Amino acid sequence: MRKVFPNFDKEDGLETVLEVPIPEEMFASMGENVALRCQNMLTWMRAQTADKFASPVFTGRFNQLRFILYVVGSPLIPLQIQVDNAVIQRRIKDSSIQASTAKYIIQQYIAATGGQPALNAVNSMCVIGNLKIAASEFYKGDDSTKVESTEEMGGFVLWQKNPDLWCFELLVSGCKVCCGSNGKISWRQSSNQQSFTQGVPRPLRRFIQGLDPRATANLFLDAVCIGEKIINNEDCFILKLEANSSMIEEQSGPNYEIIHHRLWGYFSQRSGLLIQFEDSRLVRVNTKGDDGVFWETSSESVMEDYKYVDGVNVAHSGRTRVTVLRYGEESSNHKRVLEEIWRIDEVDFNIQGLSSDYFAPPIELKS
Repeated sequence: MRKVFPNFDKEDGLETVLEVPIPEEMFASMGENVALRCQNMLTWMRAQTADKFASPVFTGRFNQLRFILYVVGSPLIPLQIQVDNAVIQRRIKDSSIQASTAKYIIQQYIAATGGQPALNAVNSMCVIGNLKIAASEFYKGDDSTKVESTEEMGGFVLWQKNPDLWCFELLVSGCKVCCGSNGKISWRQSSNQQSFTQGVPRPLRRFIQGLDPRATANLFLDAVCIGEKIINNEDCFILKLEANSSMIEEQSGPNYEIIHHRLWGYFSQRSGLLIQFEDSRLVRVNTKGDDGVFWETSSESVMEDYKYVDGVNVAHSGRTRVTVLRYGEESSNHKRVLEEIWRIDEVDFNIQGLSSDYFAPPIELKS
C-alpha cells in the first residue's frame, strides 16, 4: 500500500502522508514511471472539487460509485454491541437448548481467536487494507447474472476504540466515503455529497468480517443455533440473530420502514472460527402509491487467511457478495449483484494517543 506522496519541491522535504493509503497496483496504473505517476496522482487529487462533481458526466458515475460503496463497502449492522472492553459472560444453564448451544459455540470461538485475556487486552485498533469492487447493472427477472469483469480498486483505513466509537475512510476510483460514530450518532458522507446522513450509533459491518473477535463474540451471545451447514468443505454451526421491533423502529425513518433485518454466523466445527457471515434486510420506501417500493439487500461474506496479531486471531482476506432486489409498483424484481474482494495489509492494536476526540462528528453536524 502506498501511504506517502513524495515532495518534488524539496529533495530533503517531508513527504505527504495520504489520508487513505492506495494499493500499489492502483498507483502503478497512473503512469510509466514514478515521477509521472506522482504528477498524475497530484492532478487527480486537485481535481476532486465541487465544480467537478457538479458536472453531469461525473455526477452519474460518482452516484453509482457512492451507491456501491454504501451498500458493499461501508454498511452498518442493526444490532447494538456491548461497548465495554470485556467479553460478556452469560449463564448457559439459564437459556434454551438452542441459545445454550450458541453460547457454547461462542466460547469455542473466543478460544480460537486468542482467548478471553487476549481479547480483553485490546482497547483500540487501526486497520489498513485494499479492495476490488465489481457490480452488475440492475436487470429484470430471476436469472443468475455474472458480475461485470470491470473492477474498481481502492483502499481503506479504519480506526476503532469500541463498536460505537469508530471512523472509517474508503477511497475507490476517486470516490471517497467517510463514515463514523462517536457513541451518540453515526454519520456518512461521500466526496460528491455536501450534506451528511446521520442516525443512531451502530457498528460497522466490517468489524464482524473477522476484524474484531470481541465484538463478534458479544454480538452472537444472544443468538440461537439453528442447525449445521457445509461451507467451503467445512462443517459449520449456524447461529442466527434478528433485530427486534424496538431496534427496527429506531432505525426506520419518515420515508422508509425497515420490515426485518436478520443475521447468520457460520462457525467452523473444526477450528471454531467464523467462516461466513450473512445478513438480510427488507426496507419499504414510501411512494405516492399505496404499496411503496421494497428493497431487499442480502449480503454474504466469507473470511479467510486468519493470522495472529498480538495474540488475537484476525481474518486477513475475504470476499463479500451483495444482492439488491427491488420490487413493488413498476419495479418488477429488478436485481443487482455487487462483489468485493478485500485484503488486510496492516492491523495494529492499542494505539497510543487515540482519544475519543478523534471520533468527534464533522463540524457540519455539530452546528
